[in-house]
Order: sequence, then C-alpha cells, then structure tokens
Amino acid sequence: MIVALLRGSAASAATALLMLAGTFAATEPAHAAADRIRLGNAGDADRATWSGPAFTMNGDGSVLPASMTRAVDAIRGSAATLDVVVLAGSAPASGSRTPECDTVMTLKGVNSCTTWTLTTAADGNDSRVNTDIRKAEFVYFAGGDQCRYTAWKGTALEASVESVVAKGGGSGGGSAGHHVNGSIVYDACRGSVTSREALADPYDPYITFTTDMFTWPNYAGVINDSHFVTRDRMGRTMAFVARALKDGLTPGGAAWGVGVEEGGGSLFVDRNGLATEYGKDAYVVLGDHAPEQADPGKPLTFSNYKIWRLGPGATFDFKNRPVCGYYRRSVTNGVADARLYSGAPETNCGSPNGSSLNESEPNDSRGTADDATVLERSVDDGAGTDESLALTRTASGTGAYCIDMEAYSGSGTAAYSCGITKN
Repeated sequence: MIVALLRGSAASAATALLMLAGTFAATEPAHAAADRIRLGNAGDADRATWSGPAFTMNGDGSVLPASMTRAVDAIRGSAATLDVVVLAGSAPASGSRTPECDTVMTLKGVNSCTTWTLTTAADGNDSRVNTDIRKAEFVYFAGGDQCRYTAWKGTALEASVESVVAKGGGSGGGSAGHHVNGSIVYDACRGSVTSREALADPYDPYITFTTDMFTWPNYAGVINDSHFVTRDRMGRTMAFVARALKDGLTPGGAAWGVGVEEGGGSLFVDRNGLATEYGKDAYVVLGDHAPEQADPGKPLTFSNYKIWRLGPGATFDFKNRPVCGYYRRSVTNGVADARLYSGAPETNCGSPNGSSLNESEPNDSRGTADDATVLERSVDDGAGTDESLALTRTASGTGAYCIDMEAYSGSGTAAYSCGITKN
C-alpha cells in the first residue's frame, strides 16, 4: 500500500538516497513542478482485496496516530501491510519535508509512505503521481490551501483517489485536507471568511464552493470545517449550511456541517459510516429546513440548527443519522445565539405516544394486509433505559408477521442490541 501526501510548493529537484535506521527514503525529480519523496519499502504491498473504506477527518494538518492507526487496521486487517500517499499543495516552510509520512511510518502495518508535492492543477494528470495513488491503500491530503486541491477536480487524480476508496482503502486529511473530503467543499479560492462576515452576508464574495468532487459512502451532504473552536468557526459553518440549503446543493432538504477542533481532534469514520472522535471535540451541525433569510447582502436568519457535540470517544452514525441528542441554536439578523459550542442535549425527540401504523403492501403480513393498525413506541426514555415498540393486531383471529429489526449506535458510546418478545 502507498500513502500519498500532497503539499503546495515545489521542493528541490536533487536526487538523494538515504539509509537511516532501516528506513528507505528516496527523493526524485518529477514531471514539471511535482516532487516525490518515498519512505519505507520500495516495493508496494499489493493485495486483491482490502477491508475498508475508512476515513480520518482532522482539525489541523497533522496526522493523529490514534485515528490513523484505526484506519490502517480497518483497511489492512490483522496481518497485511499497506501503502500510504500524502498529497500536498506546498512544501513545509521549515523542518521535515515529509512531516505526515514521518508520523505514518511509526505506525504498525505501514509498508511505505510517499509524499507528492504538487503545485499546479496540471500535476493532477501526472502519470507517476496517479500510479502511486492507485497502488496505495490510503490517501492523506495535507494541510495548506484547499483551493489548490479543488483545482484537481476533473483530473486523473480525482478518479485515482476514488479508486483507492472503491477497492476498500481510504482517504483523509487535516485542515485544508479535511475540507476537501466533504461532498461540498468550502474552497476559499477568493480568500478566507470569518464567522462574523459569513453571518452578516451568507453570500459574501469569499464564500465559494466546489461540489461533486469526492462523495464518500455515508458522508453525503456534508461540509467540513477545521480549527473549529479555536478559530470560532461555528458561525461560518452555520452560514455554509444555510447556503447549501438555499442553493440546492444537498439532496433531501438537509445539509450537514462537520467541524473538528485543532490540536489533536480527529474523526475516524468506518466502512459502515460509524464515526468515532479522537483527541479534541468535533461538532455536527444540521440544517433541516429552508433559511428564513439567506440572500445576497442581507444578514442570515435561520432558526433551530441541531448541533451534536462529540467529545473524545463519542460516536456518530452517518449511515443512520440520529434524530436525538442534539441541542439547538439559532441565528437572527446575523447574530448567533450565545453558547454555540455547548448545550443540554434534547431527549424528548419524538412523540412518546407513538403513531398509527398503516400497512401499504400485501406482503406486510402473510395474511391480509392492513390488519395491524396500532403502533406504540417509547422514544429516548433516558440513558440506560430500554426503548420499546409495540405492535398490536386489531383484526380478529391470528396472523403471521415478518419483522425487520436493526440496532445501531447513534451518538453515544454504549452498545446497542434488540430483541423480540410476544405478549
């Protein structure tokens, strides 16, 4: 497996071969401005099948060993090794030229890590870059400038990264690299916007989006943001969500923001869409209705954003997105509510008295359809309390029913299970 890292400025074209502590490092001149440095083994860890996909979404550009280890293990299984590629739009201003690969190579199960620094959009069609990516099992986008990354949309590089995920590998990144892994990318191609500016005008010229670049399984309709609490970016994520809804960028009338804090925050997402937070807090922000006001030159008004705060160890199911456990905050005439980053989770999410059940197909039961019309459920009775659903047959006589059940972890850490009893 190859790990590819991309950063933004061209590095030296000199060729060097170093042997240090048993690790192979090769620096080679590449086509045009592209620059390649490989650490680890020269040969790739080829295998027919892999066990992902898996993703890491980091609040700053650095690799977090704990979440990256989780991704590596999820993809490789128990015994194999894999290759990582790091993609960067510029070289580091100081220190190591391969800071992401330096961390990756300390992890168990990594065969090699290759850093590609690409400085032009045309580099996305470099055949050597794409060969390395397609042979890798994980691609990590370094921090930097996400506008450089979105310039690769439509190049061979886009399809190459998608091929890694499709074969059971993974993708991830930090800061700008976190942004580009969302299905809607705030690309910052005209400059960076603050929360105050975005709330004052959700159509501020600095707010531009790239869409339809990467849409990962279970992660549709998501706009990523980074350095979330430290740089006070909740407000601008709210504006991004409102814009996505107003402009019809997401399906189903809902848009989601995922903000991860810097300094060690990392959201790992497994093949089933279950995310686990590491290090620092992350926030999931849902807008599920049209904005009351989101127009060019006017301040934003949007009521009742639903916000989940994920501390270290907390989970969030992106495949079966939870309908409870959030707190609400609103924006009125460009002014957001106080205490955006904390709130008491709501627990009365739904009707405790349930609703009626109306069958619609003959195969809802083995006998006559529409003969079970009373459905009673409990909804979020509190932590540690079992939830229940009761179906009552209202027709006379007996009947046979097929019941499809699923238990999943929504936004907590406790295990879920389900069972059936007959009264």
